[in-house]
Amino acid sequence: MPDTPNHALETFTNPSPDRDYTIRIDIPEFTCLCPKTGQPDFAVLHLEYIPDQLCIELKSLKLYIAGFRDIGAFHEAVTNAILDDLALCCKPRFMRLNAKFNVRGGIYTSVIAEHQLADWAPAPMVHLPN
Repeated sequence: MPDTPNHALETFTNPSPDRDYTIRIDIPEFTCLCPKTGQPDFAVLHLEYIPDQLCIELKSLKLYIAGFRDIGAFHEAVTNAILDDLALCCKPRFMRLNAKFNVRGGIYTSVIAEHQLADWAPAPMVHLPN
């Protein structure tokens, strides 16, 4: 079995690099293989990030994610590997990946991994009245 996806991630220039804004991407059809049994594992990936100078190009993301289909990986390892690859490609100010795996053996697993630039701090939360 391969141990890395076979498609490179691509980026494009952030159209508003002077502003912190959040990009949220839901990927409902993620699959990889259980490294113990070879059976497929299914997950919904919830990606959110605050771009810096670059944004992730969605078609390349789709192809990159599809590349995990034949890769055996534990949930924790594959979630962190994806986050590492995404953060390396676009160097966001902040990025969070929440991988919600489908039930297997009566157990649901969610793995949440985060990346943050060392010199970036989020803006204070704005609380609006009800």
